[in-house]
Amino acid sequence: MKLLIAIVQDKDANRLSNEFIDHDIRATRLSTTGGFLKSGNTTYMIGLEDERVDEVLEMIKTASHTRQQFMTPPVNLDAQLDSTSAYPVEVQVGGATVFVLPVDQFHQF
Repeated sequence: MKLLIAIVQDKDANRLSNEFIDHDIRATRLSTTGGFLKSGNTTYMIGLEDERVDEVLEMIKTASHTRQQFMTPPVNLDAQLDSTSAYPVEVQVGGATVFVLPVDQFHQF
């Protein structure tokens, strides 16, 4: 048995939830916030048999897309640094981060 912890961008979460429902994958959905852009994420905790791990990883990969987004860096008060750092920069966001962990025991009450 494995525990998958999948962190996806909120924009992809509903599509992924529908995939889980269609394929009878039970997942706990948590609202989380990313550290870098402080944007909304959704974290799924999924317990499943070893044989289904690749199937679920493929669902996550298909539903979670990377995209480009502009962000404004924090204001720097150091006058010696280049003043161009205040302009928005394009960064890649989205996709998914997935952790696959072994599970010694699983109980449902």
